[in-house]
Amino acid sequence: MGRHSLPDAYAPEERGEASSRRRRRTIAIATLLVLAVATGAGVAVKGGLLSFSESCEDSAVRLSLAASPDIAPAVREIAEQTRADEVTSDGHCLDVEVVARDSYKVAEALAGGEAPDFQVWLPDSDLWLDRAKGLGTGIPVSPSDSIASSPVALAMVPSAAGRLGWPEKTYSWAELVATTLGTEKVRLGAADPARSATGLLALTSIGGSSAQQGGDSDTRVAETAKVLAERMSDSDAQVLETLARSGSGAEEGNPKRNQAVLISEQAAFAHNAEAADSGRLNLFYPEDGTPLLDYPYTLVDEEKLTLTQSRAALRFMTLLNDKGSRAVFARYGFRPADGSAEDTVVASAGAKSPQPYATSAAEAPSAKQLQEMLGMWTITVQSARLTTVVDASGSMSTPVPGRGQSRMDVTKESLIQALSQFTPDDEIGLWEFATTLDGTKDYRKLMPTRRLGDPAQGGSTHREKLSAAFAGLQPVPGGATGLYDTVLASYEEARSTYVKGKFNALVLLTDGSNQDEDGISRSALTSRLKELADPERPVPIIAIAVGPDADREEVAEIARITGGDGYEVSDPAEIQAVIFQAIMTAGQNGRAAQE
Repeated sequence: MGRHSLPDAYAPEERGEASSRRRRRTIAIATLLVLAVATGAGVAVKGGLLSFSESCEDSAVRLSLAASPDIAPAVREIAEQTRADEVTSDGHCLDVEVVARDSYKVAEALAGGEAPDFQVWLPDSDLWLDRAKGLGTGIPVSPSDSIASSPVALAMVPSAAGRLGWPEKTYSWAELVATTLGTEKVRLGAADPARSATGLLALTSIGGSSAQQGGDSDTRVAETAKVLAERMSDSDAQVLETLARSGSGAEEGNPKRNQAVLISEQAAFAHNAEAADSGRLNLFYPEDGTPLLDYPYTLVDEEKLTLTQSRAALRFMTLLNDKGSRAVFARYGFRPADGSAEDTVVASAGAKSPQPYATSAAEAPSAKQLQEMLGMWTITVQSARLTTVVDASGSMSTPVPGRGQSRMDVTKESLIQALSQFTPDDEIGLWEFATTLDGTKDYRKLMPTRRLGDPAQGGSTHREKLSAAFAGLQPVPGGATGLYDTVLASYEEARSTYVKGKFNALVLLTDGSNQDEDGISRSALTSRLKELADPERPVPIIAIAVGPDADREEVAEIARITGGDGYEVSDPAEIQAVIFQAIMTAGQNGRAAQE
């Protein structure tokens, strides 16, 4: 199911056009029809919210709700008040247990198919919903309305903010970060974008703002990411712990202390509530818009919920959106779901006019933009060493519907675009393959795996030579897909040339299945890969099946032996985004294994 809501009779009051745009509703008609049959049309018309005479202890419907740690205390207070007031749903008292869970951990568990011990999930951002879906094989989630929000901003200790002209001076995201990084007196910290929605939304905003400035924005963003990575914390809470604790010279001069951090307004609110005057933060709100943490209320594995549980979960959602709950959220530093500024909240969080804290929120980045930024982050924080292996069989000359280009043409363009996202320190090589391409071999090495910034013959760089090699790829007339021999040969070389401290991987692109009957068998290939795979020296295969003739399941099964996975694209133009998504996923899996 998609996003859904209760009937309008029990919906929270509207909050204007901005709210309407954010509320992606799908009314749960099926639930209501079942309810009407089960309890009568009269109950359905009234929403089923009747109060019975049974004791709450005997009739309570119990739910467990996993909430992002920042909002969990507020939701827990509302749940406790709901229990004290004996609020009911369909005659059953509501008993909601609220547990604090990191959103990234919940997303990873759901994507991996781990059975949850909760029925409702309240992550801090929509972005975790896509992460939880993974490759579509995880636990299903059914998001509904957002119940609160908090803009992402840049907080500074007062002395640093004063040096940058706060509050009169305003900046775009790109200008603010460039100015911050341009002085040795202001050290900037952030949470890991792979684990923090705040960190990822901020980094994506910096990227979008840099692109508006023109020039080589990708390089500027990569450089920013490098600096942030040097002062990166695992979580938003840990970021705050890196701040200078006072205005003393010793504290501000401590190289381990930051004077600026990328955090949410709510995190600044909570920090300022406990800090002494010298430790309070000032907030910069970039003039090109601040992205919002949006806290989507989400049912988990909805089909396994009983009708009573489902109705109770939706009933609790309406309570979280009512006037009294909004007051509770405001006391904890949250804005309403539509992002409208609350004077008491923003003032306590460190805002002051003319900072543009009440301007419209920035447009939420697309899932593709987030994936690309995560991929860039992964390869920036840990330089990549990738061997790209491209199918050159005759079928790559097949036209792509609606594009007027062949699969190979579009694949080349996508690879060249992806190449621009890598830094000079990244190492990339190129192989091509088709049956009997090089004598009896199905594969040929076109470019060695070297640093993109290394000089090459003719006064060019390895990046320029590699780009030309991508552009020169051509399908081999009559060539078939010599998949198995190629996978083994390229993987053996990638393993033997493994470079410690880099993200090593093999990127395989194919539009078919193995067609070389004289080569190694699939069973022999999988046995050999199992022997070669080493968790201490991981080289995951990122296998991308291009077009309808490719066997995604086959390449995915082969890739998983090495710690990688398989992906499918119907249009080769999608390859760039998939590469970065796959790099991010494989990078996270590798780090999780090491931890």
